[in-house]
Amino acid sequence: MLDINLLRNDLTRVTAGLAQRGVTLEAARFSVLEAQRKDIQTRTQALQARRNAVAKAVGAAKEKGADTGPLREEMVGVGDELTQLEGALERVQRELRDYLLDLPNLAHASTPVGASPEENVEVRRWGNPRTFDFPAQDHTDLGEALGLLDFATAAKLSGARFSFLRGDLARLHRALGQFMLDTHTREHGYTECYTPYLVMADALVGTTQLPKFAADMFVVARGGAEDVRDGDARLYLISTSEITLTNTVRDEILAAAALPIKLTAHTPCFRSEAGSYGKDTRGMIRQHQFDKVELVQIVHP
Repeated sequence: MLDINLLRNDLTRVTAGLAQRGVTLEAARFSVLEAQRKDIQTRTQALQARRNAVAKAVGAAKEKGADTGPLREEMVGVGDELTQLEGALERVQRELRDYLLDLPNLAHASTPVGASPEENVEVRRWGNPRTFDFPAQDHTDLGEALGLLDFATAAKLSGARFSFLRGDLARLHRALGQFMLDTHTREHGYTECYTPYLVMADALVGTTQLPKFAADMFVVARGGAEDVRDGDARLYLISTSEITLTNTVRDEILAAAALPIKLTAHTPCFRSEAGSYGKDTRGMIRQHQFDKVELVQIVHP
């Protein structure tokens, strides 16, 4: 999430930066919300000062034996106004938070600006593409011909965009995960983790899947819940273990000496791929379920 002070101090630069990513910033809406926040806080400070002054006046009146009734009534009125302003401030701050959560990050200054993959800039190459003296087949044709990759059975069980692996391909799938975990834990100092596959919404807000990418998530209800929209009953299947690994330090202050924290996990990932209509989905591409070994480092910002 963008730092709100970045928008407060340089709204023009943020607007231009987001425009390069194809996002139109509602600058007027932000300005209105900020004006409301400032107005509420100014009025709150004035009422707090008035409440303190009236409290002193009540004390002075008591010492003189004077009637404090009118002053106490004023105190009640000030308290009621402060309660109303507290609710109004909470509403505005919630709107500001939702506004910021819908914005992507700004691209680095070195990132080329473009509207399509064709405008990507090649930075470097490693090796040379292989050439074959026969027509090459893709993984789908090879896997099905060998009886190792079975999309028909996967569709019978779960519908489109799932895979059913058999025999040596299933063993290879398992071995690759094991190989990557062993490599990074034994050679690169990562700590292996086993994490939940179901998380609450707060975890997804922390890693920005929510609210922007809610349509790409699978949501489930706890047993017995009648409505999956019930927030208390709702859990989400993780789309990556980056979610669970990163949230291990959520709401915590870490000592600089403890950094970096290097974590890895091998988990299934679940994605609805809501925005992939019309894209290449042949074979094991843009699947609803796949496995991944995730690497996360918590470092000094």
